Order: sequence, then C-alpha cells, then structure tokens
Amino acid sequence: MNSPKVVVEGLCKVFGNSPKQAIDMLAGGATKEEVFARTGQIVGVHNVSFDVQEGEIFVLMGLSGSGKSTLIRLINRLVDPTAGKVLIDGRDVAAVPRSELTALRRKDMSMVFQSFALMPQRTVLSNAAFGLEVAGVGRKEREKRAMTVLEQVGLAPFAQKLPAQLSGGMQQRVGLARALAVNPSLMIMDEAFSALDPLKRKEMQNVLLDLQREQRRTILFVSHDLEEAMRIGTRIAIMEGGRVVQIGTPQEIITNPADDYVQAFFDGIDTSRYLTAGDLMQTDAVPLMKHSPQIDASSVAATLNGSADYAFVLDAQRRIRGFVGRDASGNAVPQINHIECIERSMTLDDVVNRVVASRAPLPVVDADGSYCGSVNKTNVLQVLTRHRGSHV
Repeated sequence: MNSPKVVVEGLCKVFGNSPKQAIDMLAGGATKEEVFARTGQIVGVHNVSFDVQEGEIFVLMGLSGSGKSTLIRLINRLVDPTAGKVLIDGRDVAAVPRSELTALRRKDMSMVFQSFALMPQRTVLSNAAFGLEVAGVGRKEREKRAMTVLEQVGLAPFAQKLPAQLSGGMQQRVGLARALAVNPSLMIMDEAFSALDPLKRKEMQNVLLDLQREQRRTILFVSHDLEEAMRIGTRIAIMEGGRVVQIGTPQEIITNPADDYVQAFFDGIDTSRYLTAGDLMQTDAVPLMKHSPQIDASSVAATLNGSADYAFVLDAQRRIRGFVGRDASGNAVPQINHIECIERSMTLDDVVNRVVASRAPLPVVDADGSYCGSVNKTNVLQVLTRHRGSHV
C-alpha cells in the first residue's frame, strides 16, 4: 500500500483564550458543551485522527456544528491547530512557514465551496483560468489548460459567456473547472453541491465520479447529506461534537452503524440500494468440490453430504467451473452444469434480478474471478426486509 496522501493525527482546535484548560477537560472526558459552560472556550475539533489514501473520495459528514468545516480549514491551514498534526505527502502543514503555505495551497490543494464565488465581469474561461493566473502561468498556457478542463466538465461551448448567463449548476461546474485547472494533488470540496436542486446535484455528482474514474485525484468532500456521501464516497467519516464517531466504507457504515447518532442519518433512506453482492453473500452455505476430470456419483454424493442440493466445483485457483446437484429422485448426478457468477461489487438490484432467475444459489467472485461466497433467494429477501422495512 502506498503511504497515505493525508494523515491527520490527534488534531484539536479550541477557539478561545485558554485552550489548554479546554484540552485538559476534554482529556478528562468532558463534552464540548461542558467545556463551553465552564470556560467559555469553543471546541471546534477534538482528537481527530484518520488517513486519506491517494485517489480516494473521503467524505466528511455530520450535522451543522459537528466540526467538519473547522476540520477542513485545519487541513488547508486557514485555521491553526491547537494540537495535533496534518501531514500532506508527509509534510506537516501546521509546521510549514506562512510563505510556503501559499505555494502549497496554489499547487497542491484546490478548494471548491458551496458559493461559486465566480467573478461576474470575467468570462467562464477567464474564471476557470484564474488559479493559474494567480500562480503566474502565462495567458496562452493558462487558457489552453482551462479550456481542456472546461471540455472535461462539459462547458467548452460556454467559454466566452459571463457567469450571469449560466444556470446555477453550470456556475458550479465553472467552480469545479477552476479548481481542476491548477491540477491539484488534493481537492477539498466544502458542501460544494448543496446549493443546487436535487437534479443538478446528482448531475454534478456524476461529473465528479466520471472525472474521478479518469483522473484518480484525492478528494476531501464535506457533506451533510448521507445519500450524497454514499453515492460518491470511497470512505465516510461521520463527525459529532468535534469528534469522529465512525469511519468506514458506505457498506460498513450501513451494516454496522457505530451508535444512534449514525443510525439517525439513515432514517427515511432505503439503504439497501447501496448494498452489494459482497454484503449479501454467505461464505459456507454451499459445499465446495475440487474439479477433476473423473467426477463420479459417489464423490458428488459425499460432497453434498446428504442434505445439500448443490455444490460448486472449483479449480486449483478457486475459480468456478460450474455446479453439481441431484436429479428429480434426489440422487447425486456427476455432471458439471454451467452457472453464472456474480461479481462481489454487483449492486443489490442486479443481484435480485439474477437470483430470481436462477433455481440454484449463485456463486460470488472477486474481481480476479476467485470464489468468495454464495447468494440465494433467502439471503436477498432477508436483506430487503431488514433494510427496506418501512420504505417498501
């Protein structure tokens, strides 16, 4: 595994004139509210640690006031930490001299905010090239680079228009293009799509996911919307009261919410849509048999072991060669039948369609084709009942 792009270690931020007293109280188990009541100090972030891997979209989630925006500002050091470290590519941002900080922000970090903050008197092209202009890139070169990015976000035909001539969704694309044009190694997006209506919002999420498939940037994305986090996040960190209460993939958080606060985010959301074959599968429900040219009825019967109706046949690399089963009278049949495999990452809706059409359980395989479990109609029904509950 490569070393992480961003490492946050024991990060704390207390706003006030005697932060040490607040830190000591927090260390003793006091809450943010108790610290404020007793000292007047405001706890923004307390003892937060996590890593962000190269190329992932890491979503910070939480209700308003949970500390996510302060955390972002500590990472790009618009705010100085009270304690702890932020390492970007191994460099401690908190220890970098101010003079280097500007260069770091221009070259390595790009911010996209909720308010598009476009300059109304400049064209779309000129807005998109602004970061490069500030960085001292010559006009011809910066316009060329900005134009490439406008093409990527579908705005090339509007390059000479003014922001006022564009819709809100298009203006947000210009904001995204401006951030991408400087080719940052880390993008920070703070509630970037939350001012848009639901359709435009989904459209922007798709733009981001398409770009991500091609460019594999590292993106820190702040959101208060669980559906957005689930759609775009590689992993999600959920914050409450300045602390991180849970970090995991969308699937991990759905399957094992850390507490009632995390669980409450799921109210009214059909979480089953975010599950995959890997979340549904059982690892030991179907017997397994080694593939060999001489499979006979007695070896099939021994594998089925009296109670099972089917067994999967695996080769030496644990790849599926088919399945064996019984005839109408219940006798083991030594004939290998073809069976369709399901990729571990397949979404629930696709899994349902395949499982319903198959009389046998279906094997689930990893990306490299090796067997990892099975799903059948019962698994799918249980999961749908558990997750859809009142949403069916």
